Amino acid sequence: MRMPRSEDCQYTKDHEWIHRDGENAVVGITDFAQKELGDIVYVDLGETDRAIDAGEEIGTIESVKAVAEVYAPVSGEIIELNEALADAPDLLNSDPLGEGWLMKIKLGDAVSLDDLMSFEAYQRFLEEEGH
Repeated sequence: MRMPRSEDCQYTKDHEWIHRDGENAVVGITDFAQKELGDIVYVDLGETDRAIDAGEEIGTIESVKAVAEVYAPVSGEIIELNEALADAPDLLNSDPLGEGWLMKIKLGDAVSLDDLMSFEAYQRFLEEEGH
């Protein structure tokens, strides 16, 4: 799987990224999120083949500092989880936009990515939030 560039993704205020590829999308956490969490030690993303709604909690990421929730950036169905994270959760620290992706989602029929931010808008959001 060819991983996207930061500029090719869209972002949520909860620091998830999403890259659409036809009917499907890859989801992960941003570089900012992994830095805030620190050393990630465990990832729980539940099961595949389940319907999700935008904004729904779809998993947790545990670090030495805290436990953070992961929220669905769009509605659809989880079709694949990054199984490598079970044995190597630190991939989220070392390569959050690459090998540290979280899941693939089959997009729902009426999915709109309009509520998500572009890379530039996400950078402005971080600045506005004081990061």
